[in-house]
Amino acid sequence: MSRRTQHHDHTAAAGAAAPPRGGVRRRLRAGIATAAVAVLAVSVAGCGGEAGNGGSDTLTVTYQQFGDSHVQANFLKGVKKEFEKSHKGITVDLQPISASEDDYYTKLQLQMRSPKTSPDLVYEDTFLINSDIEAGYLRPLDDHLKTWSDWSQFQPAAKKAAQALDGKTYGVPDGTDTRGLWYNKKLFAQAGLPTDWQPKTWDEVLDAARAIKAKVPGVTPMNVYAGTGVGEAATMQGFEMLLYGTGDSLYDADNQKWIVGSKGFTDALNFIKTLQDEGLSPSAKDQLKPTWSNTVPQEELPMGKLAIALDGSWVSNNWLDSGAAPWPEWSKTMGTTAMPTQDGGGNGKVSLSGGWTWAIPKNSDNDSAAWDLIKLLGDKQHQLEWATKNVQIPVRKDVADDPAYAEANPTNEFFASLVPITDYRPAYSVYPRISQEIQAATESVVTGSSSPEDAAKEYDEQVKGIAGDDVTGASAQ
Repeated sequence: MSRRTQHHDHTAAAGAAAPPRGGVRRRLRAGIATAAVAVLAVSVAGCGGEAGNGGSDTLTVTYQQFGDSHVQANFLKGVKKEFEKSHKGITVDLQPISASEDDYYTKLQLQMRSPKTSPDLVYEDTFLINSDIEAGYLRPLDDHLKTWSDWSQFQPAAKKAAQALDGKTYGVPDGTDTRGLWYNKKLFAQAGLPTDWQPKTWDEVLDAARAIKAKVPGVTPMNVYAGTGVGEAATMQGFEMLLYGTGDSLYDADNQKWIVGSKGFTDALNFIKTLQDEGLSPSAKDQLKPTWSNTVPQEELPMGKLAIALDGSWVSNNWLDSGAAPWPEWSKTMGTTAMPTQDGGGNGKVSLSGGWTWAIPKNSDNDSAAWDLIKLLGDKQHQLEWATKNVQIPVRKDVADDPAYAEANPTNEFFASLVPITDYRPAYSVYPRISQEIQAATESVVTGSSSPEDAAKEYDEQVKGIAGDDVTGASAQ
């Protein structure tokens, strides 16, 4: 699941004159390069410069620390105790990486490159799995999976998300997600809007945001993630939720080509521009902060500063007693509804799904124990606990059917209901680079350095350079 994303800090740039279009891309690449150099030094130093995974008696597990949330850390600590009790002589070394999502990917890839620094088990976003396979970082799990009876309980769509183009499976899914609109019912009531809001078109979404601005001063009407600062959140929670509502998409699956020249691409950017031009969105300075995707659920929403957020099914995990921003009143204050398509056509609503997996690096020196830990993390008991605590959409059929899951959170049923209409990212090896171009395009619109039309043309040119012959015009859909 691609989620709670952050990236490099462009606050200063946002506060100054808008940078040229190419400047966004240069800063993005420079930031990644700088982070890569720094992380390589830290990774090697942190591992003593020798065996990064500590040898066969130590099982090193690397995962991302999402802001102030310790839900996953606490969950893994409990699993660690269970595992060590049943595997005498093996110590599970939990190594969280506290970083923005794109920086996490960079750090993880640098660690996996060398046997000296490689973890034994890693938390791997499904959108990155093909590029990491192509780079030779991961090992296939098929020999293990064919003898694991629990594998039959995993949803086919979840299995496919962890499968590479070579037909082999490189990760065991750990949960999926959907996306929709969160809105503050109290603020809606103040603006004279219905508290059972169900917009049918983009115009109805914008009209609600305009009503908030007019009648509830001091409140930001709507947030749609944009810019390189929040990384993949700008692509998936933001832009793709708009693009797929136009009837267009990023990828022509039938011909296996990336789409350029899409009217829907420009329309999606124009929606972002409308929010910006009419003062319906947060300031560019705020939107481009690397911490913004944590600030929205942990401060803006619970403090009543934001009325509408286009975001993920997991957001309420911040508001639980165990979350980063406990908010007992959230279930009475916040409403959820589907993001509509542009004009109400098609399915009438849009959702995107991602997910995360547990994967074993090729350079792991303790792959047998790593597989045993994957099985423990993936059994029904632990998947139910994880889906409940982290507000996940289950990947196991028996967990989804368990009444305890539906009862655990008042929004579980709604977000699970979006699964039949959801879309998945074309998570092929070049997708991470194409995603960065989408982020750069949205940033140029937010900062005003490019019009939506010019940003779309620049995106098209960059995609042609990235994908080569695997590009087709929008008319090929």
